[in-house]
Amino acid sequence: MMRLLGVLRHQPTDKWVRARVGDRIVVDSRAALLLWEPRRIVPTYAVPDKDVRAELVAVEPVPESDLPVLHPGIPFAVHSTPGQTYDVRVGDEVRERAAFRPDDVDLAGHVVLDFDAFDWTEEDEPLFSHPRDPFSRVDARRSSRHVRIERDGVLLAESRTPTLVFETKLHPRFYLPREDIKAEVLPSDMVTACPYKGRATYLSFAVGENLAWTYPDPLPDASPLAGLVAFFDEVVDVTVDGVPRTRPDTPVAKVMKDEFGVS
Repeated sequence: MMRLLGVLRHQPTDKWVRARVGDRIVVDSRAALLLWEPRRIVPTYAVPDKDVRAELVAVEPVPESDLPVLHPGIPFAVHSTPGQTYDVRVGDEVRERAAFRPDDVDLAGHVVLDFDAFDWTEEDEPLFSHPRDPFSRVDARRSSRHVRIERDGVLLAESRTPTLVFETKLHPRFYLPREDIKAEVLPSDMVTACPYKGRATYLSFAVGENLAWTYPDPLPDASPLAGLVAFFDEVVDVTVDGVPRTRPDTPVAKVMKDEFGVS
């Protein structure tokens, strides 16, 4: 799969896809494509022109990106393949640079839309963050491993009943029962969304902001994670069955350092 990361890829989906701005339908398609731009690690939707119910206004694109990987934090307006960028006009509202038409003969007559600019549904269920990748799985498994989580010598959590989450292309995460949190939890107003698990709220501690997260009301496929707490292994010390684990080197580590001063 990683050998294909630098390739413009697309495949059809049988899902009924719609996008809205408020109560107004912007896209209504039963012939959408899942599309991966080169080096972009999550997909978005390309839909036939006839399924778009908004005005597309051609604008100057931002320069093409030469970043090695376009992770979800890189805006949609940054592209890695040639094409035409558009503003999307819906009545009196304008979503700037929210549409893109790649210069690819196989995608003629299709336009790609910014997932973050609209509210999306597959069939009648809302989507979060980006379309689900059909080549990704999220498997939650109850375990009896002994997990300790510390930072700067402070014990944050310890559990013998963790749930391990194995997600395609990512390292395992350890989700622990809330009662196994040993340190005082401080308030946080941070919220993020995952297309597979739902909306997450965050937990801070005296030794660092937003070190952990929980899904109070996860999506049905992630129901075993309801109320459990996971920590960013990138910035805490995890010991499993007495063996310390190496902190993974991921883009999350840079985000935690740049945004919250945690490393």
